[in-house]
Amino acid sequence: MKILPFIILLFLAPTTFGGELPDLGDVSQASLSPLQERQVGQQSMMQIKASKQFLNDPEVNDYLNEIGDKLVQYSNEPSLDFEFFAVNDYSVNAFALPGGFVGVNAGLLLVTENESELASVLGHEISHVTQHHMARMVSATKGDTMASMAAIALAILAARSNPDIAQAAVAGTGAHLMQKQLNFTREHEQEADRLGLDLMEKAGFDPHAMPEFLQLLQKSTRLSDGNAPNYMRTHPITSDRIADIENRVSNQPYHLLPDSIDFDLVRTKLIGLQKTPRNAIRYFTDALTTHRFGNQLAQRYGLVSSLLRDNQVDRAKAELAVLLKQAKSIPAAQNNAMLTTLQARVKRAAKDPDTLDFYRTAVQNFPQYRALIYEYVDLLLNNNQADAAIKLLTDQVTLHPMDTTLYDLEARAYHQMHNPLEQHRAQAYSLAWQGNLPDAIMQLEIAKREGGSFYQLSIIESDLRELHGMQDEQTKKK
Repeated sequence: MKILPFIILLFLAPTTFGGELPDLGDVSQASLSPLQERQVGQQSMMQIKASKQFLNDPEVNDYLNEIGDKLVQYSNEPSLDFEFFAVNDYSVNAFALPGGFVGVNAGLLLVTENESELASVLGHEISHVTQHHMARMVSATKGDTMASMAAIALAILAARSNPDIAQAAVAGTGAHLMQKQLNFTREHEQEADRLGLDLMEKAGFDPHAMPEFLQLLQKSTRLSDGNAPNYMRTHPITSDRIADIENRVSNQPYHLLPDSIDFDLVRTKLIGLQKTPRNAIRYFTDALTTHRFGNQLAQRYGLVSSLLRDNQVDRAKAELAVLLKQAKSIPAAQNNAMLTTLQARVKRAAKDPDTLDFYRTAVQNFPQYRALIYEYVDLLLNNNQADAAIKLLTDQVTLHPMDTTLYDLEARAYHQMHNPLEQHRAQAYSLAWQGNLPDAIMQLEIAKREGGSFYQLSIIESDLRELHGMQDEQTKKK
């Protein structure tokens, strides 16, 4: 299984891109190829994970990818491999990186009032990517190495995620001379709005949600004495911009699209994670007692999750029974992956004898749901079923080659199988994707000393050259 050369590709020459794009996109293509964009985005993602900004919650991230993928299929680059991920930051913001990486702050997920508003933000960011606006800013710096361009992309990310630390981040990359290029132009924003609206309409979301969401943010600014959400500073929201969007949607019908159950469950999960388990239990108990704070099914989901966090297993079982009974009366809540995963977690916490069988069936019903897969593999390993675990993990790594949790589980499985070469190689991939190149190189060196087939050792040597090359680029940047 050869992963890192596919990921890094540091020394490949630029490739050409086929396909018509509007003018703004074409300008950027002249100096930064799609392959280079992907490399810049991937290296920036490594740094994001190393900085702990990445919210490593598979349920939240899988939900974002589900909504994002619905929009991407209608874009002018439907084959681009997008990855949507959450950022552990409760300020209101979202951002795009070159190559198809779109980050959404937890705070933005909570402030959106419906799924179409969330789709409006994702559609806007997708359009920044497909029109190569970020790549244009990065390539304008005329950086001569992938590492320097990735550092500049990360500086732009810092400006978008946390303007308070942007100045230090930019200075640290040598990109301080490009400070004025950290903001999208008015033309970029208008183009992203126009194309984002088109994506929303084609995907079945309500396009009227875009101006409504921007008006909400603009109103919140007036009420908070100029303390604007980050999203308003990184994507300036003016009255003219809102008027332009409203004009574009004025003749379009409203799409009365009900929110998915997952929209409410994910937001409830994030609310709970903001609080200590005891405070979350009090919050959700109060919400259920007074019938406040929105969706009652979601609030009970939050209560059960919080009870598990507080190790109140018996009460969690009792509340889960009420939750499942309530879900039976709601068609959209039936056969739901998040509810099934919660049920599995309660069974596991209660040490029910049918837990492993329940997980096996659940993974068969939801074969791409990573939260279930992580936990099922962990159970398999606890029951000394490493062969079954590796079979499942191999398929998942192919689908998610940047998922460090999958590599960590692989390493455990290979250790259990007494296969040190593959164990250390899996650890290397996990460390590399977390931006820890020295330790990743060390793990590959250990793997090489274990010996193996000519094919295995050739892959390790190739991976080592790639990682040493990346490390040298980072050293030059410093």
